[in-house]
Amino acid sequence: MILPVQAETSHRAPAQSVKLRSVNLNEIKDLLLQNDPTFWIRLKLLTEQATEFDDLIFLSSLRKKAATRRLPRPGAADAPLKLAILGGCNLYPLHELLTHLLETAGVACELLLGDYDNYVAEIMEPYGALYEFRPQVVCLLPAAQRCKYPGALIDARDAAQAAANAVARQVLQLCRTVHERTKADVLLANFMLPSRCDLGEFRTRTLTSPWNFRKWVNLELGLSAPPFVHVLDLEFLANRKGALAAEDARGWFESKQPCSPALLVDVCHEASHLILGLRTAPKKVLALDLDNTLWGGVVADDGLEGIEIGDTSPRGEAFKAFQKYILTLKERGVLLAVCSKNDYARAIEPFEKHPEMVLRSGDFVSLKANWKPKSDNLHQMAKELQLGLDSFVFVDDNPAEIDIVRQFAPTVATILLDGDPANYVGQLQDCRWFEPHGITNEDAQRTAHYRAESERQALMASAADMDSYLESLAMKAVIRDFTPVDVPRLAQLINKSNQFNLTTHRWTETEVQALIGLPDYVCFSVRLQDRFGDHGLISIVIGRVGGDALEIDTWLMSCRVLNRQVEETVLNELVRRARVKGCSRLEGIYLPSGKNEMVRDHYPRMGFEIRTVTPERSEFLLELNSFRPRSTKITLRNESN
Repeated sequence: MILPVQAETSHRAPAQSVKLRSVNLNEIKDLLLQNDPTFWIRLKLLTEQATEFDDLIFLSSLRKKAATRRLPRPGAADAPLKLAILGGCNLYPLHELLTHLLETAGVACELLLGDYDNYVAEIMEPYGALYEFRPQVVCLLPAAQRCKYPGALIDARDAAQAAANAVARQVLQLCRTVHERTKADVLLANFMLPSRCDLGEFRTRTLTSPWNFRKWVNLELGLSAPPFVHVLDLEFLANRKGALAAEDARGWFESKQPCSPALLVDVCHEASHLILGLRTAPKKVLALDLDNTLWGGVVADDGLEGIEIGDTSPRGEAFKAFQKYILTLKERGVLLAVCSKNDYARAIEPFEKHPEMVLRSGDFVSLKANWKPKSDNLHQMAKELQLGLDSFVFVDDNPAEIDIVRQFAPTVATILLDGDPANYVGQLQDCRWFEPHGITNEDAQRTAHYRAESERQALMASAADMDSYLESLAMKAVIRDFTPVDVPRLAQLINKSNQFNLTTHRWTETEVQALIGLPDYVCFSVRLQDRFGDHGLISIVIGRVGGDALEIDTWLMSCRVLNRQVEETVLNELVRRARVKGCSRLEGIYLPSGKNEMVRDHYPRMGFEIRTVTPERSEFLLELNSFRPRSTKITLRNESN
């Protein structure tokens, strides 16, 4: 029997094991006893710091006591996430840790737990409790005991490969079944590898060995997983923790625990990270200090020849390796920027003249080297790039500079380097702010897009008027329906657009895919190019037909094409499609998010009438019988129906 459980809901594991001090635990207990609402802030902080099983269980118990006491909590409560956890192991205390991590990250959760090792029946039974529950996310931990080769060790490779592929197909078919019936995203745990010395080197020489067989199954699971499946990588987590430390044979025999308590903490951190990442985008900009960050020494004091960078010393090699890793981030679509207290001419010199430098000035979308506070420079960068400060990660080796940014640009994420360049790559890799949900061709071109935008701004400054400027851009737009090939980019833009976004309604890849071809929806995207280059996919609209109205659920646009008449082009297309669907009016809403103030008056500017305006929601109406298409300087090619 599947038991519904009421819970509430986190994210990101610290890199190293940290045992909380008893003074911290006593302090938060006192806050709870005093009914102090700052309990919740302290609870979140301690949860982020803790990696020990006992500490997290204790903090979870305090959270539940606070909920029972109805201790006031800041922030509006969103609708709870419906999460189902199924598996071939005991799901307690896994669910306890996972819901605690999610709850302290601000995500309430309604939970449904499957029975021990009954996940196949629970998924295949079409009228069971799982489908009555209608989960939004399903976390599936298949039974590790079922992932083994059933034949002999001396069997041929082809036989073992066929068996491994069959195991992967069966597991993925369960994921497809639950997704088809619920449209839920699925977190799928893969399999830990054996940790013992059984078979010696023979374990690597045959696919029939437990070691290689599981590796092959895991590889197939990852490479064959559809977009709605997100791999909860137990193989990696156990390898990171240490295979022997990850196992717990007694825990399995006594209570069917899937792993050691230490690894269980990491598994739950990873699961919460994946769940929270379904509707949040990675950071967009990496802003870097220079001296003792990208190279050793101070260029203004040591000169070009005196800085450490290159293969002639261990420290120089470490700085070069750091730059090489940063360059891979750029290739994944991360925008690079410099934010340094320096003389500009001296700061730029290594990028232009030093033969060992990996990064060059052309790799950066912004170079701020001056004597202003770094927080001021970050604010200026955000304005120039038309991005929110919460899109930035700032990296520096100076704790005072990090502290200033935290005070005066608090939404910027910060990384304080530890002073040893050998550790810099690892610090950046483990921050988890740049993990891609997917990588598209447009990601690789993002820096070029922003540099081309600088050229457009220069042209606009020299133009006689706005009309002549827009005409000189020679803009061409393509409008087309949502297509499967565009789904990763569509979901990416939906989940990272905050400013020109009327509702900030987030859609996962799975949900976007499900919209394709629905007759009662209008879903299209806009691509734009001009004589300076291709902007790529820059605007998305999702509308639902309701009676004789087309209700606009999502209308968003990249801010880098603001005031280029894309808005008018989109409105013309919305009206055209609404008429095709037999609608007589458009209905739009504006939901303030704290970041989308710039579009508060968007609908009135587009000719919509105001119906209602409240602090929480504004509604607008456009009658189609009186609408006349807006004139633009954009040449349009429509590839839609």
